[in-house]
Amino acid sequence: MSEFSPVLAQFLSRFVLQCPQPSTSSLPLRRAAVLVPVVNRATPSLLLTRRSSTLRKHAGQVAFPGGMMDAGDASLIATALREAQEEVAIPPHSVRVVGVLPPVTSSTGFQVTPVVGVVSDNVRWHPNEDEVESIFEMPLEEALRLGRYQPLDIYRRDRHHRVWLSWYEDYFIWGMTAGIIRALSLQVAE
Repeated sequence: MSEFSPVLAQFLSRFVLQCPQPSTSSLPLRRAAVLVPVVNRATPSLLLTRRSSTLRKHAGQVAFPGGMMDAGDASLIATALREAQEEVAIPPHSVRVVGVLPPVTSSTGFQVTPVVGVVSDNVRWHPNEDEVESIFEMPLEEALRLGRYQPLDIYRRDRHHRVWLSWYEDYFIWGMTAGIIRALSLQVAE
């Protein structure tokens, strides 16, 4: 990868590497991972997708490329890289993994590990039309602005859940995706 822009260099210097947390009995046994792709541009960006409206789960939602860990995956990082290649054609060798965020539990019962990686700006991604309706980029500085995320408290099955909401252009970013971006914001906050 080429030299980083000042914004991306500052982001990387503040990002604290964390190892994936071991599973505990309180976390789901089903594991998954998403790639949080930071595109190395003069103005760095986050690469996000809008899932296909024909999918059975989370149809039409904004998401990071990712999915369930397969038996052949050596690690959750390998899962995130495989899924990114399958969904948006990002070759695994073109991603510089810089760390992971703590796992989150999805509404469908998965323990999801966000894998943060820097992707060269010369990679040409394209959607797997069976899974991804569109791909878009959000400027990293805008994505990391904590004030853009609004909380929504919901109660489901007698439990309190806080969900984060945000808009970017015509994209409604909420739930786990907004929560991951917000967690990344907190991770690199000064």
